[in-house]
Order: sequence, then C-alpha cells, then structure tokens
Amino acid sequence: MARMTYRMKIAGLERDLPLCPLNDKLMIGAFVIFGDPDLTTAAARELLKKAPEFDYMVAPEAKAIPLIHEMARQSGQKKYMLLRKEKKFYMDGVFCVEDKSITTAGIQKLYMDGADAKLLKGKRVLIIDDVISTGGSLKAVEALVNQAGAEVVGRMFILAEGAASKRDDVIYLEALPLFDSEGHPLPIE
Repeated sequence: MARMTYRMKIAGLERDLPLCPLNDKLMIGAFVIFGDPDLTTAAARELLKKAPEFDYMVAPEAKAIPLIHEMARQSGQKKYMLLRKEKKFYMDGVFCVEDKSITTAGIQKLYMDGADAKLLKGKRVLIIDDVISTGGSLKAVEALVNQAGAEVVGRMFILAEGAASKRDDVIYLEALPLFDSEGHPLPIE
C-alpha cells in the first residue's frame, strides 16, 4: 500500500509530505528539509522578509540546521548558535533544559554552550525552527535564551502545525493541518 501524502505549497514550492500515524486516530504530515536545498533557500528568503531586527539567531538541532545556516548566509550573519541534544566535550559553562517533542520519543535535553550564552547576553535573538506543533521545543529554546540574558524578538518557523497556527506570538510561512486516520485534514481548533 502506498503511503498517503499531503500536497502543499511552501515558500512558492510544492511538496508532498508523507502522512505518519501518531496513534490510531491521528496522523501528522512529516516535513523534513534535509536534502532539499531549493526549499531551504526559498524558506530562508521568505522568513527573512518577515524577520524583526535581530543580533543573533538560535536553533535547536537537528532539522533546523540547514534553515538557520541558509538564513545566516542570506542575511550576512557571521555567527549563529545551535542548541545541542548532547553536551559536547568542547562545551564549557553549559546551560541545560529538558524538552518533550511530538516527533521524539521520551524526554530530550537541550544544551547551550557558555561561550554562546556570553555572546547572547543583552542581545536580540530570533529563534528558528522548521515546525512548531505543541510548542514544547520552543519553550525549551526560549528558556535557554532567557537564561543567557538575551531578548527573544521573534519565533520563526516554516510551518505551524495544527493549533500552533492560531498563536499570535510566532511567525511562520504556512499552516499544516493534523490529519485523521484516513488522511483527511482536521479542522484547526
């Protein structure tokens, strides 16, 4: 049986997102920009058009990496920060928070390098990620940025999934519905 997909236009490009079951009643559209440089470039361009003034960009690893890299390249930013899922040996003075994501089983941790935190102190920060759904990852990223003493001036995503598209504190390019077990889009509540 062929996997169900959902076709949508993102940053002017059409893509078919595979539908993946979360349980026996609910499916999500899987959005992965890895290996899609055309979409990454187009989404970065469109998000930068909507971005408020900022000093640095921060993103959690891993799916946001190509996006934040391309946004930095297009905007001329020489430095961006990644929040890591594991503490690396080169990191010092690390900040850590726990996160629960809809697409990751169990609790995960996010780490910020102390050197990055020093650069962020008192600066305006854009939080960048590929998709916002429940907001769990955003909350974790924002907690680390706040611990560093920075001001969050924007929360930017390519897609806002389900009820996240109703939030007035995020900037995104397209709304992505949730789906029933038959692949039909559910109304956004």
